[in-house]
Amino acid sequence: MTTTTVRATCPHDCPDTCALLVKVENGVATEVKGDPDHPTTAGVLCTKVSRYIERTYHPDRVLYPMRRVGRKGEGKFEHITWDAALDEIATRLTGIAARDPEAILPYSYCGTMGLVQGESMSLRFFNQLGASLLDRTICATAGATGYRYSIGSSIGTDLEQFQNAKLILIWGGNPIASNLHFWMRAQEAKRNGATLIAIDPYRSLTAEKCHQHIALLPGTDAALALGMMHVLIKEDLLDHAYIDKHTLGFEPLKARALEWPPERTAEICGITVDEVVNLARLYGQTAKNGEAAAIRVNYGIQRVRGGGMAVRNIACLPALVGAWRLPAGGIQLSSSASFPTNRPALQRPDLLAGRTPRTINMTTIGDDLLRESAPDFGPKIEAVIVYNANPLAIAPDSRKVQQGFEREDLFTVVLEHFHTDSADYADILLPATTQLEHVDAHLAYGHLYMMANNAAVEPVGESKPNTEFFRLLAARMGFTDPCFRESDDAIAAQAFNSKDTRAVHFDWESLKRTGWSKLNMPDAPFADGGFTTPSGKCEFFSESMLADGLDPVPTYIPPYESVASNPELAKTYPLAMISPPARNFLNSTFVNVQSLRATEGEPHLDIHPLDAAARGIAHGDMARIYNDRGSFLARARVTDKARAGLVVGLSIWWKKLATDGKNANEVTSQRLTDMGRAPTFYDTLVQVEKAAPPTRDDAL
Repeated sequence: MTTTTVRATCPHDCPDTCALLVKVENGVATEVKGDPDHPTTAGVLCTKVSRYIERTYHPDRVLYPMRRVGRKGEGKFEHITWDAALDEIATRLTGIAARDPEAILPYSYCGTMGLVQGESMSLRFFNQLGASLLDRTICATAGATGYRYSIGSSIGTDLEQFQNAKLILIWGGNPIASNLHFWMRAQEAKRNGATLIAIDPYRSLTAEKCHQHIALLPGTDAALALGMMHVLIKEDLLDHAYIDKHTLGFEPLKARALEWPPERTAEICGITVDEVVNLARLYGQTAKNGEAAAIRVNYGIQRVRGGGMAVRNIACLPALVGAWRLPAGGIQLSSSASFPTNRPALQRPDLLAGRTPRTINMTTIGDDLLRESAPDFGPKIEAVIVYNANPLAIAPDSRKVQQGFEREDLFTVVLEHFHTDSADYADILLPATTQLEHVDAHLAYGHLYMMANNAAVEPVGESKPNTEFFRLLAARMGFTDPCFRESDDAIAAQAFNSKDTRAVHFDWESLKRTGWSKLNMPDAPFADGGFTTPSGKCEFFSESMLADGLDPVPTYIPPYESVASNPELAKTYPLAMISPPARNFLNSTFVNVQSLRATEGEPHLDIHPLDAAARGIAHGDMARIYNDRGSFLARARVTDKARAGLVVGLSIWWKKLATDGKNANEVTSQRLTDMGRAPTFYDTLVQVEKAAPPTRDDAL
């Protein structure tokens, strides 16, 4: 027996980007574990990735190319060869491109976070073709935009410093489920005497283990930040030296903050005045005492109309109190901009050769697939290539998304591991490799290590890496640029700018051997200012926002849908709904892994006892959640984890595996955020009623 250990990297959409060790026996992967020597992974994997062997060798893997033989959505296919599949795809795309290449659309996101298998050869192909561009907004662009206006780029507190903090605000996230290795550091800080406060409408697993949980109303985080600023300013819990030297626009910020006394803030947020005042005092006094006050802000807060502004406001707090002076102070949203990623080399935008194709927002795919050709829209979408994504499950306003993919005149190609909801609508379904079967390079958005993924085993069945599909298709379509012949290793070797001092002379072959290498970043990135904004300061007043038509000073933008902002709508749909990730799923990934799905059981809806009683719903009853956009069924869990007026549907279930063939995105909207053109998944009003258990026909 031949046994080897291969260094790999978790590819999934999670800040932790874990270093993996894959045990391979006679060419078969038999174990995946965390690398104990990697400082952030520390030998620990989440419950999902620890079952990666089960996923790679899952009996339902797509193993060979297939052509649809039934109706779209039925999931009926016949086995064809790779040559037949490539010929058909090339023929169809060539015909469409001859009329207008912008009628062809890629649809992809973070099914893998890899720089090679994510967007390298694929974007080279679409840039050469001149296809429509995809605005990849589905997760993070609102928060990233708001953070950028204040801080300059996605740089923040190093994960490896959080255990030294005296106060940690966990704002809009549930790291036990989605950022485990941060939670390990937060727990260490707690053991060292730190105070942990969760700010979240829902009492999540994380919130239950913090010293305090502040259950504000969805979409009111920006108001809470303004209320904290008011108290900090009125009680002079400020670092005046840091403000004078390293910030811009304190006077207009002060004027705005003074409009937000604790009483107004508490009313908007649905919390008590004491919660506002005591939170601000603890934050300001901790920093004033020379102790580290840290904020871990996550993307949950940005999935509402004013989500970008909320992140922008929160990102101003560390500069007000000088929290950036200490390595364990400050804030982290994402660390992705710390990496000197060489995206032009990977994606080759020069292949557009001066063309400026239209951009389709992935959040509005439901509407856009149903649009006809028009001067302000461009050509009707005639073909979609789906990879690293499952739009039928994850895109908002799911009924319209399904209607769009049901079009018989829409040519759909899906690259997948499994027969997902989206795969069922493919005309051509192609087998893709998993992380254990291909090469990739990774950055992280929760730590500061460049990461390498080595292929541990040969591709299962006839599966191919994304890169190889686009490489072969480019050849079929006559694309001759040498970049289409580059190997995955050659692409990975261009992932980071090796001359950038942050990369410490990045060398791909060396990184493959070691598995990971830490960036050369300062322990406290903004201790002496040096923000990456136009002014080089933390911008309380932003000229860039003014130029973009936004309020240049932190403000509050109410939700589209809430009792306060839309009372007429709330008469019909009085409950706010959020749909954060279930612990055992990652977006729609892992839903078909039986051991994980068995733990989740079935779709649930957490509802407060008062709201349940008013509707005659008992714990364990089937509930129907609905609004004008659609409805779905879930098993009611009557619990005060959901504050009154809020229901929580942990997500995202594959529709075909859900109770009635639907999921939470039946009721979410395609409206966009204040900045970043991102989705408003948590800006949703619904009504809930007791429902009969579904029959088999209901789910078909």
